[in-house]
Amino acid sequence: MLDYKKDSKLALLILKNLNFLILLYVTCVISYCLKGIIHESSGLSFINKITNLPLAYWKFPIIIISLYISELFLMSLNKLNMFQNIIRLCFEIIITFLIVYLIGFSYTGIILLVLAVSIDFIPKFKWRVPLLIGFCLIYLVSEYIILSLNSEIITFNVFIEYFQNDTRLILTGILNILSSLNLLIFLIYIILVVRSEYDEKEYILSLNEKLNNANEELQEANTQLEEYSKEIVKMTETRERNRLAREIHDTLGHTLTGIITGLEACTALIDVAPEATKIQLKSIIEVASQGMTDVRRSVSALRPDRLDKFDLKKAIIKMVSEMRDVTNADINLEINSELKNFSNEEEDVIFRIIQESITNSIRHGKADQINIVIDTQNNYLQINIKDNGIGCKKIEKGFGLHHMQERLNLLKGQLYFNGDNGFLVNAKVPIRMAEADT
Repeated sequence: MLDYKKDSKLALLILKNLNFLILLYVTCVISYCLKGIIHESSGLSFINKITNLPLAYWKFPIIIISLYISELFLMSLNKLNMFQNIIRLCFEIIITFLIVYLIGFSYTGIILLVLAVSIDFIPKFKWRVPLLIGFCLIYLVSEYIILSLNSEIITFNVFIEYFQNDTRLILTGILNILSSLNLLIFLIYIILVVRSEYDEKEYILSLNEKLNNANEELQEANTQLEEYSKEIVKMTETRERNRLAREIHDTLGHTLTGIITGLEACTALIDVAPEATKIQLKSIIEVASQGMTDVRRSVSALRPDRLDKFDLKKAIIKMVSEMRDVTNADINLEINSELKNFSNEEEDVIFRIIQESITNSIRHGKADQINIVIDTQNNYLQINIKDNGIGCKKIEKGFGLHHMQERLNLLKGQLYFNGDNGFLVNAKVPIRMAEADT
């Protein structure tokens, strides 16, 4: 595809160079004629043909080329505002008329160059029409001046009378060819500018069409996003209900297991050791109170009370100690990891796995000895819980084991259990942060 904007700039550059060549040609011919007239002592006959004296022959090229270079400098000024451009255009017109006047209106094509440059810096079409009309008037005025001052203007044809007829025809033909070429390039430049603007408008229209299509796609995506958001809300509500169910199950199950086991012990002790029974009942009351607190906090979607009061390690030790006191079970806890830098969600899962495992061992396994080992291995926090209970040959996941698995799945962890000899729970929680260094 043609780049009309780039081609129009190239045409404008050719137009500037061509005008420089034409002015250089005209001034050199005039200077040569004046010099020849002076040296051949034919100046008297030349003066009789003219009404005013021309410039010295050596001044012609210097003054004309200097004026043209000044005009090119003005044309090269960029980043001007509209007012500054108008001032610049006025100076260009003044310099142009001065050049045209000095060469006796022999060449007026430089007016087309000024028009071309003016079109380039005026972006709006509504301002270009008055500009074109204005330059047409300027061109007509210049023609009027040529006609009205015909007897006072020393034209190119007057100067070249110094040569023979054949030479005059050649020189005039060269000037006419260059002037025609200047007009042709000007027309090409105008066509390229119009074509460039047409393509730019077409490009803008295509962008608008793409933008409209993008807006439609965006609206459709927004509609889909709204539907997806509604689904996410439903999923979040379901997940939250399940989480609360797990929290309540873990808390109530753990607490009620401790209370039942403690009451059973009280029943056996009440006749033979009333004081020991009182102590046992006080422990049961504390566990029941703590369980009630945890249930309330779970309903409020908060963490276990112990994890708010203590760090993870101390919370586990506190929970195991309370369970040991209430149930009289021999619970051995060995923690070989610092248990630091876990997120709140990870701490909740670790705490609940240990709590649920102890509860299941005592409630379902009838165990009186539980060994818990927590350590770090291969970027996993390993939790091993082994009891001496009745075990389970055929393991069916109840609410506790099911939600224990759910919790670990959310963290991309692993869960293994075995009921052949007592009951074994092995849980692995990925270590994602700085705790990997412990």
